[in-house]
Amino acid sequence: RARERRARFVGKNGACNVAHKNIREQGRFLQDVFTTLVDLKWPHTLLIFTMSFLCSWLLFGMVWWLIAFAHGDLDHSTRVQRGLGDGAAGPPADFVPCVTSIHSFASAFLFSIEVQVTIGFGGRMVTEECPAAILVLIVQNIVGLVINAIMLGCIFMKTSQAHRRAETLIFSKHAVIALREGKLCFMLRVGDLRKSMIISATIRMQVVKKTTSMEGEVVPLNQIDIQMENPVGGNSIFLVSPLIIYHVIDKNSPLYDISPMNLHHHEDLEIIVILEGVVETTGITTQARTSYLADEILWGQRFVPIVAEEDGQYSVDYSKFGNTVKVPTPSCTARQLDEDKSIMDNMPFSPR
Repeated sequence: RARERRARFVGKNGACNVAHKNIREQGRFLQDVFTTLVDLKWPHTLLIFTMSFLCSWLLFGMVWWLIAFAHGDLDHSTRVQRGLGDGAAGPPADFVPCVTSIHSFASAFLFSIEVQVTIGFGGRMVTEECPAAILVLIVQNIVGLVINAIMLGCIFMKTSQAHRRAETLIFSKHAVIALREGKLCFMLRVGDLRKSMIISATIRMQVVKKTTSMEGEVVPLNQIDIQMENPVGGNSIFLVSPLIIYHVIDKNSPLYDISPMNLHHHEDLEIIVILEGVVETTGITTQARTSYLADEILWGQRFVPIVAEEDGQYSVDYSKFGNTVKVPTPSCTARQLDEDKSIMDNMPFSPR
């Protein structure tokens, strides 16, 4: 049956199954270079990181070589290396180069690296002979600082992206529909595996399905917000231990006319759950997502308890996180349950 239904909008791991095609305004991505770099895959980011430094070293290495060539430093250095000394045809005896110990492009490239990463081996240095050399030194230092700030910031953001924290926010594999306080409820379980909390955590839910308006307009992905309830009230949750979040299926719910008999005939039904909050340790907002298809919703079951008090503290058994048990549940829609109160009278509930 899963092969017959439409494509999933949001995966179980929270990835959105949307492909963007035929984007004509590609230049907009270059207007936000930093975000574009952060969004790239790691191999591409590391390649750009390496090439940005290598290209800047080569560029300024060529500039230093041209300065030395224009000032005659290369000729003087070559004569000294060959032991020819300073003759009448060569440079004067008191010749001062723009940069000492530069006699080839290789030495100019090494000096470029020393300037930009401030290694300073001591064999080469800029003299006060050439104002142009001093200006290039200032420019290369500024360019190097800008490249460091951008590339190191990009690497930091990629290693601390919010979706990494969302990997430890888990949802139950299945959702369930059962009675709670005499009402049919759609329920799921959410938990946080880390001890560091998610501050100001909120949760919301949407139903995504194909709809057709009265005018005949087809909306392939119509998103309908539905109200979520939780033990502490409202959408904010205190996620210190796993919680069961539920939605009361009332007359305002898009699940109002769904029964166990026709539930699995809704191939286009998809329920998306979104959890948002601020990471306590970093202050970065994170978001975790999942979705439930019709065949991932279990009718007439509820989640087993997983929190118990042991040795003066509460213990959570995550091995039972997604376990469910069958419970007496009417095999009718929420509408029929509201219209016929006698259905509840015939339910075999255990005494409290």
